[in-house]
Amino acid sequence: MTAAALPPVARRRAVLAGLAGALIAAVLLAADPGGLARTARDRTLDVVALISAAPGDVTVVEIDADSLAALGPWPWPRAMTARLIAAIAADRPALIAVDILFAVPGADDAALVAAVGSAPVVLASLFSGRPDGPPPRHPAAVVVRERDPRLAPWREAGLVEPDPAIAAAAGAIGLAALAADPDGIVRHAPLLARAGDTVVAGLAAEAVRVARGASAFIVDGEVLHIADLAVPLPPAADLRIRPAPATLWPQRTLSAAAVLGGDVPAGRFAGRIVLLGGGAAALGALRPSAAGPVTPQVQIAADAVETILAGTAPRRPAAALWAEPLVGLLAALPAVTAALSFGTAATAAVALGLAATLAGAALAAFLAAALVFDPLGPGLVVLAGAGAAMAMLGLEARRAAARIRRRFEQHLAPEVVARIVARPDLVKLGGERRMVTALFTDIEGFTALAERLPAEELVALLDAYFGRVTAIVTAHGGMVDKIVGDAVHALFNVPLDLAEHADRAVAAGLAIQAATEAFRAEPSVRDLALGRTRIGIESGIAVVGDVGAGDKLDYTAHGSAVNTAARLEALGKTLGTGIIVGPACRALCPARRFRSLGSVDVRGRGPLELFSPEG
Repeated sequence: MTAAALPPVARRRAVLAGLAGALIAAVLLAADPGGLARTARDRTLDVVALISAAPGDVTVVEIDADSLAALGPWPWPRAMTARLIAAIAADRPALIAVDILFAVPGADDAALVAAVGSAPVVLASLFSGRPDGPPPRHPAAVVVRERDPRLAPWREAGLVEPDPAIAAAAGAIGLAALAADPDGIVRHAPLLARAGDTVVAGLAAEAVRVARGASAFIVDGEVLHIADLAVPLPPAADLRIRPAPATLWPQRTLSAAAVLGGDVPAGRFAGRIVLLGGGAAALGALRPSAAGPVTPQVQIAADAVETILAGTAPRRPAAALWAEPLVGLLAALPAVTAALSFGTAATAAVALGLAATLAGAALAAFLAAALVFDPLGPGLVVLAGAGAAMAMLGLEARRAAARIRRRFEQHLAPEVVARIVARPDLVKLGGERRMVTALFTDIEGFTALAERLPAEELVALLDAYFGRVTAIVTAHGGMVDKIVGDAVHALFNVPLDLAEHADRAVAAGLAIQAATEAFRAEPSVRDLALGRTRIGIESGIAVVGDVGAGDKLDYTAHGSAVNTAARLEALGKTLGTGIIVGPACRALCPARRFRSLGSVDVRGRGPLELFSPEG
């Protein structure tokens, strides 16, 4: 049953269900309980970012497993680290960002201080949960043009900074701490943060500032200016990192052992930002990231620096929180409308097409403008709306089919009922005028038989009799209108068009006559003296439709032809003929042979020439 065939009230319920489904999905998208929408959005964009990543201009020097195997276990003597920094500095890099914390004095600090002072170097600091520690000695240089009132950077009680002697030789100190998202993945690096009441800068941001020669960060509303670079500044004051896949790491990464061994060609670091940090598990600097579950923190820092330099830091517009559910709701409207106009497959195709379009638009915004919109959520709102509408349509279709079956299954052949269920619009229950052929049957002498038979025997006899008669009617395409006492009222060419309906009715009458005579001859019936079956048949225009009130509706026909068929059946007693056919029915059966019974005065119709079929 198609949606178009359902009554308007059922279609309205489907629309309301679709809108309710879309609205509920939109509310869930906006509220995001459990952070499921955020996680799905972020993981989808992770994949897109990894696929679209390109090599950058940052170089990474990793203290990897090969370095530890060649030069000894971690921690190395400060002199070894000093040699490594000096080897990099000798190639005149733009900056060296060291993602290693030198929190306490060491035996070889003089060499380390000299190495750090030989080039622009940014050293790492980490958050501390101790509020009683000394205040940070290296606050970020920040100029505020316009402050976003929503700005609320990551804040911890204290900060662990490099030993003062080492820190004094460095160009700046940057926070190397990285916070994971709710799903455990590190996607953000702090641009600015707070240690107590002191503002500090993130390691990547500080590295770019020093490398670009800027004296301070400039906060301008939702933008952080670092020299000539403009970086989105969200309320959390963090940077959404565009990750590089692990397959690109070898292009930018050198082993510390290779650098110390002199195996790096001259000019490899010249003019570049170089990040130095741990890549081996022994250094404890491995974090889950979009690139993989075990990512060296120095690689994440390198991604952060490259994101700032490329000017492609992803930014999530504040309006996205309400715009995404709204767009999903608006897009759900045509999907819900499609459910009312098309089949399930077409509706699913429309909904999936809309969802794919929304996803494509979000991905295009991410790739072209680094805007973060949910590629999945609005599409799920569309699918929820279409799914709810289709589910309600399916429920309404099943209800309508059940009503049709209840109304017609005892009156029509199963295949006819199936056609009506599939196309209920073919039946005009509200009423119509149409050509019908009516067939009425009656059993001679039934009243006397009913008075002398026990009730159980009478019911069993009628059940067997009606079973034969009604089966013949439906087999010939007719509808059993009703059973009244011992009489069967049947209609042909209702509720659906039936070719040669008059001829089929006459054929049904002949078959009923033969079947009932055979039934009367059965041994179990013969002694009961069951009377013969009289049949009247006539064709004509009748009003057909549901008649009644409330739940007591009856699909039937009213008209002169119906009344005449009843009169002809009764005349069989007078004329002594088993089947009497009226003139209109006879005229519709030119190929069938009839015997004329002459002109007979029919009550309510006057004189009519009547006929009896000859087999």
